[in-house]
Amino acid sequence: MVIDAHHHLWNYHYEKHQWIDDTMTSIRRDFISQFPNVICKVSGMITEADHRDWTYEQLVPYLDIVFESFGVNRLMFGSDWPVCLLAGQYNQVLSVLERYISEFSQKEKDLILRENATNFYNL
Repeated sequence: MVIDAHHHLWNYHYEKHQWIDDTMTSIRRDFISQFPNVICKVSGMITEADHRDWTYEQLVPYLDIVFESFGVNRLMFGSDWPVCLLAGQYNQVLSVLERYISEFSQKEKDLILRENATNFYNL
């Protein structure tokens, strides 16, 4: 099963809700992440942020939660295109994730950006 992080884990606007440990979010995250057959699509990062003024630094705590909950073997990149165009371009979405994983090993980057999706969707 694939879930979208922005629908199931962080579907609230950053500027309105600046807390991370919102009870429903942590219940959903902790409950969902315990199932090994669930993969999380890292998408919707900028779509759920302030469309005009989002920053990378605002997104890091949410990415931390998803990466801590699912690990690199159960995450895949999703651009949220064309909806992401409300807040930025595709390359901006990709650059957020690339910056976040810049210190990861090449194998971990490959898993997140390609291999996990390829395996899950039998491509």
